[in-house]
Amino acid sequence: MSTNVFDTLKERGFIAQTTHEDKIRELLGSESVTFYIGFDPTADSLHVGHLLQLIVMSYMQKAGHRPIAILGGGTAMVGDPSGRTDMRQMLTQEQIAHNASCFRDQMKGLVDFSEGKALMIDNSEWLLKLNYVSFLRDIGVHFSVNRMLTAECFKSRLEKGLSFIEFNYMLMQSYDFLKLYQDYGCKLQLGGDDQWSNILGGIDLIRRVEGAEAYGMTFKLLTTSEGKKMGKTQKGAVWLDPNKTSPYDFYQYWRNVDDADVINCLKLLTFVPMDQIEEMATWKDARINDAKKVLAYELTKIVHGETEAEKARSASEALFGQGTSSENMPTVSIPKKELSGGIQILDLLVNTKLIPSKGEGKRLIQQGGLSLNNERVETFDKIVTEADFKEGELIVRKGKKSYHRVVVEE
Repeated sequence: MSTNVFDTLKERGFIAQTTHEDKIRELLGSESVTFYIGFDPTADSLHVGHLLQLIVMSYMQKAGHRPIAILGGGTAMVGDPSGRTDMRQMLTQEQIAHNASCFRDQMKGLVDFSEGKALMIDNSEWLLKLNYVSFLRDIGVHFSVNRMLTAECFKSRLEKGLSFIEFNYMLMQSYDFLKLYQDYGCKLQLGGDDQWSNILGGIDLIRRVEGAEAYGMTFKLLTTSEGKKMGKTQKGAVWLDPNKTSPYDFYQYWRNVDDADVINCLKLLTFVPMDQIEEMATWKDARINDAKKVLAYELTKIVHGETEAEKARSASEALFGQGTSSENMPTVSIPKKELSGGIQILDLLVNTKLIPSKGEGKRLIQQGGLSLNNERVETFDKIVTEADFKEGELIVRKGKKSYHRVVVEE
């Protein structure tokens, strides 16, 4: 007998809260369930927090259930207050449409959207056409403001100020669930644990309008063992778009996660079987690095494909092994004319955008964290000339693990 996907998700540590645990498990074991997860396109790429939800979607689809990925072209016009201490930046319809098309391309790598397998729908199709007074009469009448104010997503904002536009977000997301229930028989909504209040709003609305039962399940947010959100670096978020976070940098991020986080990441972000992960959980000391290599490779393969994962692994092995193969290293260029007569090291790094400012560069050098071709830079006044470029390239190392190749542009 095949394993119930609910048990798989529970065993791997995804599930945070459920509305009716036994009923959801029974449903997932007895029929093909249509479920949905919403993604508000507030940036032009998905990030690793979204990846966890796509992995769940993939598990559910492989178990015979039908995913609906909702692109929040309508909800993104308002902005979700959940997990925020301030109001989101307002985006134009054009920005949102562009972001949604980027999401669409990235999701296809993890979820099969071919005929009948899954749906991808933009909620702007119905939300932007709503008549406000009709919406208030048909939908708003079912919401208690008193109860809404006790919801976690609003409670945390009341001290700093909650705008009326954000207050509408719960109604809109709840209406999405009702609409998907009515049009597609969708009776289960999934999402990050910060979506719990919004999911409950939709379930309650379906009960009041349709007299029917719907269900909700949330996942743990991707955090470190210390409770900090994962997927953030000094440069910002770890994106799934290779133009924003290169496959090499993506691989290195996972290769360098804390020892305490590697097993949890393997469970939540890869399809590595649990028996293998449990064996890796017994590995100690230096052997934990082997588990990190598995994590980095598997994750890069999922997001960027096998070829890019192989290239990133080869480059990393060469750098941290014996050689310094630079073939797959992130590369920047400097015009040849800037090198004539030499260029000060800080100017070189700022001009190639390897550091955001000279102050940052000075700190790096003071801490002994900058090397050129494996030689530590000791002074801010170091002048770099064409002679420093071996076979047309200069290897810059920042800190212990961030390598870049600088090449000369004619």
